[in-house]
Amino acid sequence: MIKVAINGYGTIGKRVADAVAAQPDMEVVGVSKTRPSAEAYVANKRGYPLYIADIKNREKFEKVGISVAGDVEEMLKHADVVVDATPGGVGAKNKALYELFNVKAIWQGGEEHEVAGFSFNSSCNYEAALGRDAVRVVSCNTTGLCRIINAVDSVFGVGKVRATMVRRGSDPGGIKKGPVDAIVLNPVTIPSHHGPDVQTVLPHIDIVTLAMIVPTTFCHMHVVQMDLRADATREEILEIIEKHPRMGLVRKGTGITSTAELKEYACDLGRPRSDLWESCIYEESVSVVGKRELYLFQAIHQEADVVVENVDAIRAMMNGTPDPLESISTTNRSLGFTPL
Repeated sequence: MIKVAINGYGTIGKRVADAVAAQPDMEVVGVSKTRPSAEAYVANKRGYPLYIADIKNREKFEKVGISVAGDVEEMLKHADVVVDATPGGVGAKNKALYELFNVKAIWQGGEEHEVAGFSFNSSCNYEAALGRDAVRVVSCNTTGLCRIINAVDSVFGVGKVRATMVRRGSDPGGIKKGPVDAIVLNPVTIPSHHGPDVQTVLPHIDIVTLAMIVPTTFCHMHVVQMDLRADATREEILEIIEKHPRMGLVRKGTGITSTAELKEYACDLGRPRSDLWESCIYEESVSVVGKRELYLFQAIHQEADVVVENVDAIRAMMNGTPDPLESISTTNRSLGFTPL
């Protein structure tokens, strides 16, 4: 069994912990929090050993009925690999600690590519992650872009990509972010960071991205345009999407035209936390103009799509299987995940 520690039990960390616990070849040896919280209570209830950043705060946890197993250093002693799910910018500061304890490490897209020197997407470069000691799983937006771009590129070739990210303002549980009544250009300058981030995984892709933030909490929406190198039809693009294990079609028959309806759909399907691990591509939006211009809308659940990527990264780094499709299949099956 691969022994996995999750440093940071928040939006991503708690989802990664549950996904790891569901795998037949992995176990959660611990999760961490910096202060008492509802998530710390949940960790106890789920049976995950809870470790804390500063052992001097142990009394604060135990005073409110939260059991503490030790500090983060103790957690790392039990781990083969640690998933760093701490806030962006914090994870890089933990690198020296992971190296000290000789534990493999995975960072999230909130960190720079240089923290690991290798950026990961299961569908694109799984084999290159085999046996690595350090990996960065790219952000939710980059994950969604990489999936569709690589899938289309492998069949028709992609000359260039132009994509606009309409980003959520905050996660559903967030109370300190906005905007409340504004559309914020984020950044005002073009390109946004998403295109260069895609190139850390797919360096040959010519891509320019734009981004803005809107007052919503569930999902980002991508407006994607690709220039293809070979003639394609809408039906051929739809077939690529339907066959991909991490992309799903939002069917015309569902009547879904918004992220709010998409969330309700995920809830009705029985998905934990209404999570959408796949890129959700709106069937009606898929259009091929003049045989070589592809357009589509895709929704990206910012809390969920990188979770399955973290699981595959663990398996690759620990040489659990050399085959990306086998790992993806195992991860999906263990979560009871069948794309839309």
